[in-house]
Amino acid sequence: MARKTETRRKELRENLIAIAERRIAADGLGALRARDLAAEAGCAVGAIYNVFGDLTDLALAVNARTFHTLGADVAAALALAPEDPVEQLVVMAQAYHHYAAANHLSWRALFDVERAPGEAAPEWYLQEMGQLFAYISDPLAVIFPDRDSAEIALLTRALFSSVHGIVLLGLDEASAGVPSDDIDRMIALVLRQITTSS
Repeated sequence: MARKTETRRKELRENLIAIAERRIAADGLGALRARDLAAEAGCAVGAIYNVFGDLTDLALAVNARTFHTLGADVAAALALAPEDPVEQLVVMAQAYHHYAAANHLSWRALFDVERAPGEAAPEWYLQEMGQLFAYISDPLAVIFPDRDSAEIALLTRALFSSVHGIVLLGLDEASAGVPSDDIDRMIALVLRQITTSS
Protein backbone atom coordinates (compact mmCIF):
# COMPACT_ATOMS: atom_id res chain seq x y z
CA MET A 1 0.00 0.00 0.00
CA ALA A 2 2.78 2.39 0.92
CA ARG A 3 4.52 1.58 -2.35
CA LYS A 4 1.37 2.39 -4.37
CA THR A 5 0.98 5.68 -2.52
CA GLU A 6 4.59 6.59 -3.25
CA THR A 7 4.18 5.64 -6.91
CA ARG A 8 1.06 7.85 -7.23
CA ARG A 9 2.88 10.68 -5.50
CA LYS A 10 5.82 10.35 -7.90
CA GLU A 11 3.48 10.27 -10.92
CA LEU A 12 1.65 13.36 -9.70
CA ARG A 13 4.95 15.13 -9.14
CA GLU A 14 6.11 14.42 -12.71
CA ASN A 15 2.73 15.42 -14.11
CA LEU A 16 2.73 18.71 -12.22
CA ILE A 17 6.25 19.51 -13.37
CA ALA A 18 5.29 18.83 -16.99
CA ILE A 19 2.16 21.01 -16.71
CA ALA A 20 4.08 23.81 -15.00
CA GLU A 21 6.85 23.56 -17.58
CA ARG A 22 4.33 24.09 -20.41
CA ARG A 23 2.64 26.98 -18.62
CA ILE A 24 5.91 28.77 -17.90
CA ALA A 25 7.09 28.28 -21.50
CA ALA A 26 3.83 29.67 -22.86
CA ASP A 27 2.96 32.43 -20.39
CA GLY A 28 5.86 32.93 -17.97
CA LEU A 29 6.43 32.27 -14.30
CA GLY A 30 3.41 34.34 -13.30
CA ALA A 31 1.16 31.77 -15.01
CA LEU A 32 1.67 29.28 -12.18
CA ARG A 33 -1.58 29.21 -10.22
CA ALA A 34 -2.46 26.35 -7.93
CA ARG A 35 -6.12 26.12 -9.00
CA ASP A 36 -5.24 26.00 -12.69
CA LEU A 37 -2.53 23.41 -12.11
CA ALA A 38 -4.84 21.24 -10.03
CA ALA A 39 -7.60 21.42 -12.63
CA GLU A 40 -5.28 20.34 -15.43
CA ALA A 41 -3.66 17.63 -13.31
CA GLY A 42 -7.04 16.34 -12.13
CA CYS A 43 -6.17 16.63 -8.46
CA ALA A 44 -7.16 18.68 -5.45
CA VAL A 45 -5.26 21.92 -4.79
CA GLY A 46 -4.06 20.44 -1.49
CA ALA A 47 -2.47 17.53 -3.36
CA ILE A 48 -0.02 19.96 -4.96
CA TYR A 49 1.23 20.98 -1.53
CA ASN A 50 1.58 17.35 -0.48
CA VAL A 51 4.13 16.96 -3.29
CA PHE A 52 5.74 20.41 -3.28
CA GLY A 53 6.19 22.74 -0.32
CA ASP A 54 4.86 25.64 -2.38
CA LEU A 55 4.69 26.88 -5.97
CA THR A 56 8.26 28.17 -5.71
CA ASP A 57 9.44 24.58 -5.15
CA LEU A 58 7.48 23.53 -8.24
CA ALA A 59 9.01 26.36 -10.27
CA LEU A 60 12.46 25.29 -9.11
CA ALA A 61 11.76 21.73 -10.26
CA VAL A 62 10.87 23.10 -13.69
CA ASN A 63 14.01 25.22 -13.65
CA ALA A 64 16.09 22.11 -13.00
CA ARG A 65 14.86 20.72 -16.32
CA THR A 66 15.47 24.04 -18.06
CA PHE A 67 19.02 24.20 -16.74
CA HIS A 68 19.62 20.68 -17.98
CA THR A 69 18.45 21.44 -21.53
CA LEU A 70 20.34 24.73 -21.55
CA GLY A 71 23.51 22.92 -20.49
CA ALA A 72 22.96 20.27 -23.17
CA ASP A 73 22.60 22.97 -25.85
CA VAL A 74 25.79 24.70 -24.72
CA ALA A 75 27.66 21.37 -24.60
CA ALA A 76 26.45 20.46 -28.10
CA ALA A 77 27.64 23.81 -29.46
CA LEU A 78 30.98 23.38 -27.71
CA ALA A 79 31.45 19.94 -29.28
CA LEU A 80 31.34 21.59 -32.72
CA ALA A 81 33.45 24.62 -31.75
CA PRO A 82 37.00 25.25 -33.03
CA GLU A 83 39.89 24.25 -30.80
CA ASP A 84 40.80 27.89 -30.22
CA PRO A 85 39.71 28.66 -26.63
CA VAL A 86 38.58 32.22 -27.44
CA GLU A 87 36.33 30.96 -30.20
CA GLN A 88 35.03 28.25 -27.89
CA LEU A 89 33.88 30.98 -25.50
CA VAL A 90 32.23 32.86 -28.36
CA VAL A 91 30.42 29.75 -29.61
CA MET A 92 29.20 28.86 -26.11
CA ALA A 93 28.01 32.39 -25.39
CA GLN A 94 26.14 32.56 -28.67
CA ALA A 95 24.55 29.17 -27.91
CA TYR A 96 23.42 30.65 -24.58
CA HIS A 97 21.85 33.57 -26.47
CA HIS A 98 20.11 31.27 -28.95
CA TYR A 99 18.67 29.15 -26.16
CA ALA A 100 17.41 32.23 -24.34
CA ALA A 101 15.83 33.61 -27.51
CA ALA A 102 14.13 30.31 -28.37
CA ASN A 103 12.97 29.59 -24.81
CA HIS A 104 12.66 33.11 -23.50
CA LEU A 105 10.09 32.71 -20.74
CA SER A 106 11.56 29.43 -19.47
CA TRP A 107 15.03 31.00 -19.48
CA ARG A 108 13.77 34.09 -17.61
CA ALA A 109 12.22 31.82 -14.98
CA LEU A 110 15.71 30.54 -14.12
CA PHE A 111 16.53 33.93 -12.66
CA ASP A 112 13.11 35.28 -11.67
CA VAL A 113 12.14 32.80 -8.95
CA GLU A 114 11.96 34.73 -5.70
CA ARG A 115 13.69 33.43 -2.58
CA ALA A 116 13.58 34.77 0.93
CA PRO A 117 16.39 37.25 1.75
CA GLY A 118 19.54 35.36 2.69
CA GLU A 119 18.15 32.02 1.52
CA ALA A 120 20.77 30.03 -0.39
CA ALA A 121 20.06 28.69 -3.84
CA PRO A 122 19.24 24.95 -3.92
CA GLU A 123 22.17 22.58 -4.30
CA TRP A 124 21.02 21.38 -7.72
CA TYR A 125 20.93 25.00 -8.94
CA LEU A 126 24.49 25.54 -7.76
CA GLN A 127 25.58 22.29 -9.44
CA GLU A 128 23.95 23.18 -12.76
CA MET A 129 25.38 26.69 -12.64
CA GLY A 130 28.74 25.19 -11.73
CA GLN A 131 28.61 23.06 -14.88
CA LEU A 132 27.94 26.14 -17.01
CA PHE A 133 30.82 27.91 -15.28
CA ALA A 134 33.12 24.93 -15.96
CA TYR A 135 32.44 25.28 -19.68
CA ILE A 136 33.68 28.87 -19.39
CA SER A 137 36.55 28.41 -16.94
CA ASP A 138 38.28 25.61 -18.88
CA PRO A 139 39.02 27.78 -21.96
CA LEU A 140 39.89 30.71 -19.71
CA ALA A 141 42.52 28.62 -17.93
CA VAL A 142 44.12 27.99 -21.34
CA ILE A 143 43.90 31.64 -22.39
CA PHE A 144 45.32 32.91 -19.08
CA PRO A 145 47.70 30.18 -17.84
CA ASP A 146 49.42 32.53 -15.39
CA ARG A 147 46.26 33.38 -13.45
CA ASP A 148 45.48 31.41 -10.32
CA SER A 149 42.24 29.47 -9.82
CA ALA A 150 40.63 32.25 -7.76
CA GLU A 151 41.20 34.78 -10.55
CA ILE A 152 39.91 32.35 -13.18
CA ALA A 153 36.79 31.75 -11.08
CA LEU A 154 36.20 35.49 -10.75
CA LEU A 155 36.78 36.07 -14.46
CA THR A 156 34.41 33.19 -15.26
CA ARG A 157 31.63 34.86 -13.30
CA ALA A 158 32.44 38.23 -14.84
CA LEU A 159 32.21 36.84 -18.37
CA PHE A 160 28.98 34.99 -17.61
CA SER A 161 27.49 38.15 -16.10
CA SER A 162 28.57 40.17 -19.15
CA VAL A 163 27.06 37.73 -21.63
CA HIS A 164 23.91 37.31 -19.55
CA GLY A 165 23.47 41.08 -19.39
CA ILE A 166 23.93 41.47 -23.12
CA VAL A 167 21.39 38.75 -23.79
CA LEU A 168 18.91 40.00 -21.20
CA LEU A 169 18.97 43.59 -22.39
CA GLY A 170 19.31 42.63 -26.04
CA LEU A 171 16.20 40.46 -26.00
CA ASP A 172 14.33 43.38 -24.45
CA GLU A 173 15.07 45.77 -27.30
CA ALA A 174 13.25 48.65 -25.62
CA SER A 175 15.77 48.68 -22.75
CA ALA A 176 19.07 48.57 -24.60
CA GLY A 177 18.19 49.46 -28.15
CA VAL A 178 20.24 46.48 -29.42
CA PRO A 179 18.63 44.81 -32.45
CA SER A 180 18.37 41.07 -31.84
CA ASP A 181 20.39 40.38 -35.00
CA ASP A 182 23.35 42.21 -33.45
CA ILE A 183 23.44 40.30 -30.14
CA ASP A 184 25.73 37.54 -31.43
CA ARG A 185 28.06 40.12 -32.96
CA MET A 186 28.15 42.11 -29.72
CA ILE A 187 28.91 38.97 -27.70
CA ALA A 188 31.78 38.07 -30.04
CA LEU A 189 33.22 41.60 -29.93
CA VAL A 190 33.18 41.75 -26.13
CA LEU A 191 34.61 38.27 -25.55
CA ARG A 192 37.37 38.63 -28.12
CA GLN A 193 38.32 42.02 -26.72
CA ILE A 194 38.41 40.84 -23.11
CA THR A 195 40.26 37.59 -23.80
CA THR A 196 42.90 39.04 -26.08
CA SER A 197 43.94 41.76 -23.62
CA SER A 198 45.94 40.79 -20.55
